[in-house]
Amino acid sequence: MEKNPQNRVRLRPVDLARPHGLSTQAVRNYEEAGILPAAARTESGYRTYSPLHAQALDAFLALLPGHGHPTATGIMRAVNRGAADEAFRLIDESHAQLLEDRRTLSAVESALRDLGAGAPEPGDSAAGAPHPGEPEPRPPAPVAPAPPEGPTSAPTFIGPLADRLSVRPATLRKWEAAGLVRPRRDPLTGYRVYGEAEVRDALLVHQLRRGGYLLEQIAPLVDRVRAAGGLEPLEAALGDWRSRLAGRGRALLTGSAKLDAYLGERERGR
Repeated sequence: MEKNPQNRVRLRPVDLARPHGLSTQAVRNYEEAGILPAAARTESGYRTYSPLHAQALDAFLALLPGHGHPTATGIMRAVNRGAADEAFRLIDESHAQLLEDRRTLSAVESALRDLGAGAPEPGDSAAGAPHPGEPEPRPPAPVAPAPPEGPTSAPTFIGPLADRLSVRPATLRKWEAAGLVRPRRDPLTGYRVYGEAEVRDALLVHQLRRGGYLLEQIAPLVDRVRAAGGLEPLEAALGDWRSRLAGRGRALLTGSAKLDAYLGERERGR
């Protein structure tokens, strides 16, 4: 006797597609991508699906808002090939990223509160200054950058700062060209020197980019914060970012609930 009576129910591609406003081609594409289990075929070669396929589609679509398409696809592929541990690892990574982004937001708020502090005087010495004629320095060996936590007290150069933020030096030059970061130049070597205020500006730009803001959106915010010397000009932007993080957290919960239901149905159908 068949363990799961649902397996006897036959659904057409349109039956899966219509409730979600999808095309039947999208359903076929999801099957071919491994997001849905392989469909059965009629003697005439037509695809037939079951309620289990509908549940798989529900789970995938629920995973999308919290995880994004690549990770949601990876989760469903792993589940459908019986690699649940791999699916759980991907889910853990999304939760870890959300936690990191929450910490990032806190770091931005902390950095902004310190924007009123003055930058070091041009005569201040820069730790680890390069010798004349050398390229703008980078650390001697790659190291895993620590998550940005706030302003740094020692002046630094473009390479170490780029590594700290996990960006390319060219990105910092792009931000400088846009007026977002304003390092001074060493009078002897001409190298860019980032003091405490410039590092805070770079941190601010980096974190807002992480929050999905474009350079042209960031520029007026940086200018207003510099002029105001405080957090108030960015309160609306940070509030929106905080709301989006909360939305992602809720979406991760919703996706997990749908995936758990799908996993349970798969187990009952064995």
